[in-house]
Amino acid sequence: MRHGSVDEAQKLFDKMPERNTVTWNAMIRGYFLNRCADNAIEMFDKMPERDVISYNTVIAGLMQCGDVDGAWRVFSGMGFRDVVTWNSMVAGYIRNGMVGEALRVFDGMLLKDVVSWNLVIGGLVRCGECNLAEKYFRRMITRDVVSWTIMISGLASAGRIVEARELFDNMPLRDTQAWNAMMVGYMQNGYIEIAQALFQKMPKRDFDSWGELVNGLVKSGRANLAMKLFMEMPEKCQKTWNSILLEFTRNGLVKEAHTFLEKSPYSDVVSWTNIIVGYFEIGEVDNAVSVFDLMRSRDATAYNVTIFGLGENNRGEEGIKLFIRMKELGSLPDEATFTSVLTICSDLPTLQLGRQTHALVVKTGYGSFMAVCNAIITMYARCGNIDSALLEFSSMSNHDIISWNSIICGFAHHGNGENALDMFRKMRLQDVEPNHITFVGVLSACSHAGLVDLGRYFFHMMRHEYFIQPTSEHYTCLVDLLGRFGLINEAVSLLDQMRADGTDVPASVWGALLGACRIHKNIVVSKIAGERILEMEPSNSGVYLILAEMYLSCGKRKDAESIWTRMKGAGVKKQPGCSWIELNNSSHVFLSGDSSNPQFSDISSGLELLRSEMETKNAKLVAASYQQVLLDGCYG
Repeated sequence: MRHGSVDEAQKLFDKMPERNTVTWNAMIRGYFLNRCADNAIEMFDKMPERDVISYNTVIAGLMQCGDVDGAWRVFSGMGFRDVVTWNSMVAGYIRNGMVGEALRVFDGMLLKDVVSWNLVIGGLVRCGECNLAEKYFRRMITRDVVSWTIMISGLASAGRIVEARELFDNMPLRDTQAWNAMMVGYMQNGYIEIAQALFQKMPKRDFDSWGELVNGLVKSGRANLAMKLFMEMPEKCQKTWNSILLEFTRNGLVKEAHTFLEKSPYSDVVSWTNIIVGYFEIGEVDNAVSVFDLMRSRDATAYNVTIFGLGENNRGEEGIKLFIRMKELGSLPDEATFTSVLTICSDLPTLQLGRQTHALVVKTGYGSFMAVCNAIITMYARCGNIDSALLEFSSMSNHDIISWNSIICGFAHHGNGENALDMFRKMRLQDVEPNHITFVGVLSACSHAGLVDLGRYFFHMMRHEYFIQPTSEHYTCLVDLLGRFGLINEAVSLLDQMRADGTDVPASVWGALLGACRIHKNIVVSKIAGERILEMEPSNSGVYLILAEMYLSCGKRKDAESIWTRMKGAGVKKQPGCSWIELNNSSHVFLSGDSSNPQFSDISSGLELLRSEMETKNAKLVAASYQQVLLDGCYG
């Protein structure tokens, strides 16, 4: 039973020629130990004779399983109860968060031992009732070292460190656990130096003493001191070592942690993985990849953080290659692997690799994992196949907020505003509370569909019904919506409101306003918006070109030339336009002004033919329309 071999224990029990109460109790306790409560109760019911240990075992087991009512029924049916029985009930109620019931049972006990008192005091401390715990502690006639230690920890956790120290000093006898509790209490309240001094005074230290102080130093940001103390530890702990390295990386000291790791014999795959994560977080991608390549052994987590890091740092192609190498070397991808790979695929111009990854997800059985399904929806939506995204969404048995956001934003991204808002309505009917990303999708949908009043309504709903503070993305969507319909003044007022709320207007919001001014030829506001963007992004070539184009359209050629001169003086050059097309499972990339494609002449001829046919068709449409106008005039 202790080794989990339940069937073997049952077979042995069945073969026994004679059984006594100890045998039955061992089986019942074993079933509870292996989470087979039904079997335990069935065996308890079959017992020919029971002793108090049988009852106590069942009560404790049922309480551990959360069956409080069942434990009470067994307790009520007992003819004789010892102190262990009562303690089992008290401990069980406390375990299940029913401290009031625990106190009721405790107060009804005719005989209490020190364990009874410690259970109640400990339960009160854990639920934050330190004052009540102290009252019970004062009522104790006989206390042991555990009683004192519980109260010291409780007072320290409540911030009453002076009172905790008074108790500690008044203890008639202290063991190592009491010293540890006092030391941890000081660290919890920020008194690291006093904790260190107490550690030095300890007559005897155990493994927990060293570990607690090292972890306390790490949490307080004293990683160097923690490292020094770790080196002095008589018994090293791999987990403690990794926590020290993790603290170094969290503080940006990744290279220092890397140096310690290379000089130390305590490294494992977790240690090296933490260094990889640290390098990615400070943007040193090449160093992260180098550490990964130097690892002697790698698990799925090491691959996952590297693939994810490459994707987050715009090196998704390398992440895909690493994923392929991972499979070739026999390391099995997991939920996190597929989520990262599908996220990378969502940024690719082709669906081919995304579809292949989706097929592999189904083949390996990860299609039921919500994070993977959400990534599949996002991948299809971003790559232009909204029907496949909707199919995946519909096939999911349940959805979380990320699922809803993915499909809402997917519809909005492709201009299907009505579908996006319909999905938002369905989400609210499912009692799923939207978050800030949801409203980015909703406002974007309103913008694409031209729903000005609804856009205002949802923006107000976000702020005043769901109490979500608008971000730059929300303002960008609303400014874009207002600007599309020529409501420039209202859009400018929105920017004033944004500043009044204490939020700096980012370049993206000014960019939305500039785009609106370009559509409606508002040269005055466009000049303000353009200048604000150039203050934040002086190398933004698009802004220079938009301003110059607007000046030209208004006949202000000198102002346009001034913008071109300013652009040239700043050393800003327009990036060439880029487009691509997928044909027969192969992607073709085209750059503006680049004629290096071997089929360039054929492509040019094809485009010229299309242009010619379009002009001919347009001419026929114009002629037909003109003829209809004449007819309407004659017979009107």
